[in-house]
Amino acid sequence: MTHPHPSPSLPAAGHRRLFVLDTNVLMHDPTALFRFQEHDLHLPMMVLEELDHAKKGVSEVARNVRQASRFLDDLVAGAGKEEIDRGLPLPELPGPDSEPRYGRLFFQTRPTRLSPTVPLPGNAPDNDILGMALTLQQDYPDRQVTLVSKDINLRIKAAILGIHAEDYYHDQALDDVKLLYSGVSELAADFWDHHGKDLDSWQDSGRTFYRVRGPAIANWRPNQGLFQPDAGAAFIVRQWRSAEAVIEILRDYTTPNHAVWGIAARNPEQNFALNLLLDPEIDFVSLLGAAGTGKTLLTLAAGLAQTLEAKRYREIIMTRVTVPVGEDIGFLPGTEEEKMTPWMGALMDNLEVLLAPQEGGEWGRAATADLLSNKIKIRSLNFMRGRTFQSKYLIIDEAQNLTSKQMKTLITRAGPGTKVVCLGNIAQIDTPYLSETTSGLTYIVDRFKGWPHGGHVTLRRGERSRLAEFASDRL
Repeated sequence: MTHPHPSPSLPAAGHRRLFVLDTNVLMHDPTALFRFQEHDLHLPMMVLEELDHAKKGVSEVARNVRQASRFLDDLVAGAGKEEIDRGLPLPELPGPDSEPRYGRLFFQTRPTRLSPTVPLPGNAPDNDILGMALTLQQDYPDRQVTLVSKDINLRIKAAILGIHAEDYYHDQALDDVKLLYSGVSELAADFWDHHGKDLDSWQDSGRTFYRVRGPAIANWRPNQGLFQPDAGAAFIVRQWRSAEAVIEILRDYTTPNHAVWGIAARNPEQNFALNLLLDPEIDFVSLLGAAGTGKTLLTLAAGLAQTLEAKRYREIIMTRVTVPVGEDIGFLPGTEEEKMTPWMGALMDNLEVLLAPQEGGEWGRAATADLLSNKIKIRSLNFMRGRTFQSKYLIIDEAQNLTSKQMKTLITRAGPGTKVVCLGNIAQIDTPYLSETTSGLTYIVDRFKGWPHGGHVTLRRGERSRLAEFASDRL
């Protein structure tokens, strides 16, 4: 690489960092090229080689690679060899101080000096990238050279060699997963003493509403659940402004008389979830929770009640990411639905529970099962792009394994009259390069928390069995 001497119009490079990008960063986010503000970027030749190998196919990674290649082609277009050696100017991005920020993009144009004696053993592509970072450290002792990679093992190798390495943080929805919106808030014992002075109340179609004002309202969000354990009261926020909100008394689904398809809520969070799932004004619902908290069961019960009884939706569509926990079992024969069946064990298990109380004995259950098979469709994520679902109840299971872009692709499939429900547990992510803070499920919970037609609940209590609860706590 030719030394990137700063031009007279640019500030001295002392305070500008030099980032070496790993291939997986561009595979994950093609726009990463424009996310480093005034700092300079360096792409080793091995990164371009790996991008070339990964460009074919219809997967999300292949699409990202092709987009990254198009960005690079646009940057290189019309530039001569001398311009490339000096560094290609990246598009200016406005900073927080409203001053333009700029950086330059450099490419590797000469061999690396990985080691003065012998090269490192191990993965050749990784070693090429490490070697480039070491070479840059030697060439620019006055600049901080940082290797940016989503691969934790490469970052460990870099630390061993004395190279400063970081994860790619721009895709993080939150700095700390503990800050994730829970969808439920507990009211203080003295809440009504401070917020009940200018209280307005009214009834409409059998529903009771209150207009409240006060300081605690600033932290609320639309469709958030509110409860007071001591008073046994539960509400949902219907309208919200920073100092004023309209709340409604929550419909109680904890009693058998108000059970949904034979399923009654067993705790306040489940009751909030059923209120959101059954509300026709809410188009998007996300449910987070550990195994056994009832995410799938509640969602299916609400879906069946609205599809078969209320006729609000024409059918239920269920999909999930096909990431195996153990070794992959290979290709499966049959149609799309038959191929997806092994991944839908949770659906089948919950349908058995929902069919159990049906009247009419074996014949009645068989007839109901046949009806449900025509109303519940299993679809693969691989064929979602370009589709539009109208008047459907779309369930996205295991959503924690989706990236933010995949989540956007799925949710934008919703047409008129469609409700989208995302289920997942961010503590069980099986996809490489995703974490609790970068998962697509975390991303949408954070982005939808202020939308008046979206709702979220984090289910905390396991209701599977005393054995499962003990195992979850102790193992």
